[in-house]
Amino acid sequence: MALPERISVKISSEAAGSISITPVVRQELAAAQLVENILRVTGKNAGRVRDVLRQGTVINGASRFRWEPLQVSVEEVSGALAGFPDPEPGRAFDAGRCVRARLSGGRAPIDLGREAISRRRLLRRRSFWDAVLETAAKMTLTYRGYSYGDRADVYSADLTPEAVELLRESAGLLPYSSLAESVRAFRFSRLELWVER
Repeated sequence: MALPERISVKISSEAAGSISITPVVRQELAAAQLVENILRVTGKNAGRVRDVLRQGTVINGASRFRWEPLQVSVEEVSGALAGFPDPEPGRAFDAGRCVRARLSGGRAPIDLGREAISRRRLLRRRSFWDAVLETAAKMTLTYRGYSYGDRADVYSADLTPEAVELLRESAGLLPYSSLAESVRAFRFSRLELWVER
């Protein structure tokens, strides 16, 4: 059976919490949309994607996607995967296309979206985003792979104590006081960056 152009999918919530009844939504998704949701879980592996298509279910974040199992070959799945980007370990970091950063290594990671933290506070010439990119420029970034969920290449670096201190000192540039306190208080030792293609 070839991969159909459109697939009827039931989408329900898998959110943790108290017992509740959540509606099941039925949608017609293009095959590429369903495959993209599967890629977020499996990565670009035709055999694994085929197995999920045959199972007829995948959990992506807080949503469960269910469909009639599809009996497709690895070759058919490979054809469908051809339209999606491959990881490119040799790809250079492009600060201008960077859209998100994460400080990790402590209790909980601190996610930093470019739009939220690139705003400059009143009478400030720099933003915290500027400080993040300046820190990244001084580090040796390692390519970690392509995130199909974020549609971005992921880079990371272990932070030196000096880099951690610079980011803590720059926390006052953040437009949100609670986020600034998190950067000052939480332990972190790693910087991760997402770069759109």
